[in-house]
This record gives sequence, structure tokens and C-alpha cells, in this order.
Amino acid sequence: MTYDIYHQSSFYYQQMVTFSHNLARLKPRDTPFQKLESWALEVAPTAVMTEYFEDYFGNRIAHLLVREAHTHLEVTARSKVAVDTVALEAHYAAARANVLSVAEALLLFRSADTSIIEVKQYLFSSAMIPGVSDAIRLFALESFTNQRPLFEAASELMERIFEEFVFESGFSDISTPVEEVFEARKGVCQDFAHLSIAALRSLGFAARYVSGYIETLPPDGEKKLFGADASHAWFSVFIPGSGWVDFDPTNNLLPSSRHIVLGWGRDYADVAPLQGVVRSSGASSVGVKVDVRALE
Repeated sequence: MTYDIYHQSSFYYQQMVTFSHNLARLKPRDTPFQKLESWALEVAPTAVMTEYFEDYFGNRIAHLLVREAHTHLEVTARSKVAVDTVALEAHYAAARANVLSVAEALLLFRSADTSIIEVKQYLFSSAMIPGVSDAIRLFALESFTNQRPLFEAASELMERIFEEFVFESGFSDISTPVEEVFEARKGVCQDFAHLSIAALRSLGFAARYVSGYIETLPPDGEKKLFGADASHAWFSVFIPGSGWVDFDPTNNLLPSSRHIVLGWGRDYADVAPLQGVVRSSGASSVGVKVDVRALE
């Protein structure tokens, strides 16, 4: 499958901004299952300096410096991405067949095995997923019994979050603590990804946050509206022998050809689409428009 992706972030400032520095993480990654075929970035007002680099996790970042005074900033990215459905399905089939148990995986994560040294950074707490309560750990333990295959346990965790939690836009924002989401049993995709990662790390498993998009389809007989899609998030767990395997708790499915990866990190803070510093005062607001469209 090949997709055209449009992502526009618009910032509105109460007072004039004299200059701003921004980091844009809007360039999809190349992975074993997807390839970036083209990409373009537009900034209004025009950035006087644009630098491109990869961060510690390999995510692609544009550093934008805007010196023209403005009260409205627009950052628009256009991407064309091809997803290798055959390779993706083969990856999931191999993961399903992996019978490595929860207990065996934990022994490996606790060992001095240097072959997974890079993976171990995802075992620990992070800025937005600090140490969690016993309640979250006990919630996770219901699925992760010792002799159960790790893939099967992670799948059940995904399913339980889908069934027991309500998707409610507006209940939370990206700063809402995981504990609050867990207690309220509701949130959005970022919350469910953070909760899943918190549960996995509380047991000693390596889990990371994946940022991207998902193609949404209109009801039968209706035309898809431009900009009706949204950014999406899910989690990935490292299964020794299979590598990183993704799970989407918001939709209770393994990310498929309709999922496009932007980047990954320890939590949302590592992959926020846009972060910046401005010289101004007063309030500000942001609007986001996303369109993911499959090409014939």
C-alpha cells in the first residue's frame, strides 16, 4: 500500500511573536516494513534557517528558526509512504509462532546479555511514564503469567485495555498522568499507549512509544473528507527472537498496512510532532489537520 499524507499544524498567538525555534518530527521513518518515497516541508512565515538531523532514536527532525514577526505559524508536511504488507504479515506470523514464555523473557532482560543492550533503555521509567502504582502492576499481572508466551500475554493486555477503557476525546491532554487515566478508565490513543508501556515496564519488559498515522475510512456510500484523519499512537514490545512487535490498544489490532510510523521513543515527549520556544507573551492555541489517503 502507498499513501499520501498531509499534516498541518497551525499555531495562533495572542501577542506578536518576534522569533521562534521549533523542532518538527514530521518526516516518516524508513523501517523494514515501510519506505519514505518523498517528503516536503513548508513553513509560513518562511524559516530563515532549516537544519535536518536524526535524534538519538533515529527519528528525523527539522530544526526551524523563524525570525519574521508573526501571530500565526503554519508547519505543513507532505509525505508519500509505501508499506510492505507482505513483510509486515510475515513479521507478525513469526511473532505469533514464538513460544518464548514470560518467565524466559524476563530472565533474558535481567541477564548481562549484550546482544540486547540497546533494548534495555526501554525497561526504565521516563519523563511521562514514571514509576507506576501497584494497581497498574497487578492489572498487568493478570495477563502475564510465567509460562504464557510473551506475544500472547501482550496481545491480551492490548485487548483488555480496548475492552475495559473508553475512548473519550477531551478527557485528557498529553500531560495527564498515567495513573489518572487508569483510575478513570478512559482516555485517547496516547493515553492507552502510555498505560500499556507503564504496565509492561512495571513487570520488567522493554516497551516503547510509537507515533504515526492511521488511515480512516468513511461510512459506506460517503466520500472521505479531507483532513478527517488524525495523528495516532500505539506501543511496541521487544520479544527476544522476534524483535519489536507493535500493538494498537485503541483499536485492538496489530498495526497493519493502514498504520504509518513517524517515529518512536520512550514516551510522547521523545516524538512530539512539534516542539518549540517563542519570544512572546500571552496565550496561544494550536490546530492540527491530518489527511491519510491510499493511492490507487
